[in-house]
This record gives sequence, structure tokens and C-alpha cells, in this order.
Amino acid sequence: MVTFFVAFLVSLLVALVLTWRVRERALAWGWLDQANSSRKVHVRPVPRLGGIGIVGGFFAPLCALFIVDSGVGDQFLAQTSLIVGLFVGGAIIAALGFYDDLKGAGAKLKFSVQFAVALGLYALGFRIEVLANPFGAELTLGLLSLPLTVVWVVGVINALNLIDGLDGLAGGVAFFGVGTHFLLALMRGDVLLCLLMVSLAGAILGFLVFNFNPASIFMGDTGSMFLGFVLAAVSIKTSSKSGTAVALLVPVMALGLPIMDTLLAMVRRSLLGRPMFSADKEHIHHRLMSRLLLSHRTTVLVLYALCTLFMLTALGLSFANSIQSALLLSGIGVVIMVLMRKLGYLDVRHMDAVHQTRQRNLELRSLVRSVTAAVRAAGSFQEVWNAVRPLSQGLSLSSLELRLRRPHEDVNAGVVFESQHPDVGAEAALEVRLDVKEEEALLGALRLVWRDGRAAIDRDEELALEVVADAVAERVGQLVALEAAEPERIIALRR
Repeated sequence: MVTFFVAFLVSLLVALVLTWRVRERALAWGWLDQANSSRKVHVRPVPRLGGIGIVGGFFAPLCALFIVDSGVGDQFLAQTSLIVGLFVGGAIIAALGFYDDLKGAGAKLKFSVQFAVALGLYALGFRIEVLANPFGAELTLGLLSLPLTVVWVVGVINALNLIDGLDGLAGGVAFFGVGTHFLLALMRGDVLLCLLMVSLAGAILGFLVFNFNPASIFMGDTGSMFLGFVLAAVSIKTSSKSGTAVALLVPVMALGLPIMDTLLAMVRRSLLGRPMFSADKEHIHHRLMSRLLLSHRTTVLVLYALCTLFMLTALGLSFANSIQSALLLSGIGVVIMVLMRKLGYLDVRHMDAVHQTRQRNLELRSLVRSVTAAVRAAGSFQEVWNAVRPLSQGLSLSSLELRLRRPHEDVNAGVVFESQHPDVGAEAALEVRLDVKEEEALLGALRLVWRDGRAAIDRDEELALEVVADAVAERVGQLVALEAAEPERIIALRR
């Protein structure tokens, strides 16, 4: 127990110091999460990269085991596959999150790295080989072990990433998952799992000091993906030593909230015709705030209570017989159904509206694909504008304007393209402006005006416009670079 306490204290102190230092540096260097999207809950820029504190706090006591002679350290060092999997895999996932927080990583890059790490874990022996069946005999997976293991690892990584939407939420959810595994390991006498869990618990609490509402720093993808990775890997490696019911049912229950939220997001986006990896403001925490009119902090506390319920269910399943397991699962199922009904997920009265939204989104996605393809094929600023112009009709705009400039030019210099449709409507105007930026270089802006009576931009249209703005920024940056390299091939456009 002394070793566990020391590991917890070391991880807590390291996470505290690292998070504080990262927050100060992020403020000084402008590494901030801007409140520039309708899906953002915070209203002011907040430093990100707080996940560095979690990563450092978790690894600090484990690294100390390499130099401190102890019985627990000897057991840890004897587990080569566990060390390689956690240290190498964790470092890769943390690096991916760090890159995403700073530069932005697309879904293709994220999933490629995550799947590669998951396959590496499988090769090292992190495998789900049986499925628990509380109502009968266990199911041996055989060849399905590989795909299920990979899906579990990638799924948990992204589930923690998706739930990271409110101050203190992802860290708190992860802490309850850690607590579940620690209690089970303590009752089984699994020293290594206890050590890993107290190290992660200390790191999470050290970060939450700065992240609980009102947060002064966010964990970012560095923290959320790393937490998901550690929980996924540890639950596979260590739970396989005990009863098969723990091999999957208990981790599923321990992470019940993020898993449920992820499944709901997948179903919701599929029904509404939205891109599967697009962000929205329809997660469980968003709906608690909007439908039940809960405050930011109250919403987080309510979800902590729900995590406690999942935690108790997970602990109960690990000791229950078939009948008791059935009762526990039925009870938690009733709670989930009531919650989803309260939050409007099961309301069938709006199916017609859902169908209309789906059709509109499919048309919108088709429009965006054609516009971005034309933008990427453009050979000049004029052709970029020609590629963008179909947005005017597709989005029923009264005015569409594209300003483009070279990085060395004055903000008011460059070229302006504009399209007017005064007959669209006579209501009060709604104006939306999106910066065309390549990394930190401002290359122009896209300005859209509606006069159809709307008071705010639709979230699906906002997502579509962000994709278009990114494509324009990428192509304009390429054209500017080409102009600098071969100026005789470029005909400059002037105001």
C-alpha cells in the first residue's frame, strides 16, 4: 500500500506542476482553444495541451520503478510486453494528440495511427479472446479476437475523445473508470493493475485541479486520447487474468457513459445524413444543458452520478451469478432508456423532420464535395472563386464574397470577388464570416449573407462551410507558393 500511495502522490504532484507550466506557456505562446464555433460551450479562449500533464504524471512513477529497487518494481519490469505496449503505444497516441492540438489532424491520419497502435498491442499480447455471457457459457472468439481487440482499443480512445465537451467531464469519467479497475484489482490482489490505476488516478486529479469548471486549461486530444488508450490497454491486459466476465462486461460498464454517447452519436449522424466524424452539439452533456436547463457545473455533476451508477453496476457484475447479472443489466437498461427519453433521443414524433434534415444534409454534402473538388483543381484566384460560387445558389444566399490576399500584402489589399442576389429576401440580414487561414497565415475571408429570416447559421451548414474554407486556404496557399517559385506563370489579379 505504501508503494501505491507514493505512486499516487508522485503522479499527482508531477501532473500539477506540468499542467501549471503548460498553462503558462500556452497563454504566452497563444496555444488557445478559440470559442469560434457554435458547438463550443466556452465563451473565451482557453489554453489547451493540458493532456501533457496527464501523460507526464502517469509515466513519472512508472519510470521511477526502473531506478528504485522494490518488489512491485520487479514485477513491473518482468512484464516486458506491458512496458513496451504502454510506453511505446502511449507515446505514439500522445504524440498524435499533441500534433492534432497544435496543427489539426484529419480523421484519416488519426484512425491510421490508432489502428496501427491497436495492431501493435495485439501483437504484444493485448487480446480479447473470450466474450463474457452472464446467462450461459463464455464465447471463444478465435479469429474474431483480432478485429474485436482493435475495435475495442480504437473505440475507447475515441469515446473518451468525444465525451471531452465540458470542463472536467472527460477527466472525471476516466477517473471513475480507473476507480472501478482499481477496486477490482485490489480485491483480486493484482498489484500491477493497482499500480497503473493509482498512477493514472493521480495524474487525472492533478489535471482536474485546473480543469474543473471554470476550467483554466483543457486537456485537448493529447489527454483524451491518451486516457482512452491506457484504459483500453490496461482493461485488456490485466482483466484477462481473472474471470471472463471481467474481460469485457466490466470495462464496458466502467466506461458506460462515453461508450453510450459514442453509439448515440454514430446512430444520430447516420440518421441525419451527417459525416460520421463531424462535430455537433447533440451529445448527452449538450442535451442535459439545453433540454433540462442545467448549468455547466450541474451537468458535469449529474454525469458523475451516472458514472457512479455504471461503476457500481460493473462491480456488481464481477461478483454476480446469472440471475443477479440479468437483474443488474435490466436495471441499468431501464435507467438508460429513461435518460434517453428525457433527452429526446427516443422521440418518434420528429421522424419527418429527421427525414427532411437527412435529405438536406445529403444534398449539402454533395454540394461541398463538388465545390472542394473544383477548388483543389483551380489554377488561379479567379478559378477558386468560380469553384466557390455555386454555394450562393446551394445555400440560398443573398450575398457571397471571397477576399483573397498574399501573406505579405496588407490586410486590405488583394482581390475581392462578390456575388449579389437581392431578390432572395427582404428580411433582416444574417452575416457569417470565415477566415481563410493556412496554419497562422491569414489568406483572406469568406463572407456569406442570408436574408431569409434566419437568426443563426445551421450547424450542418457551418460544418460544410468550414470544410470549404479549409479547401480554399489549402489551394490558395499552394497558388501563392507556386507564384513565389515561378512568378512568370502566374497572372496576378488586382482589385
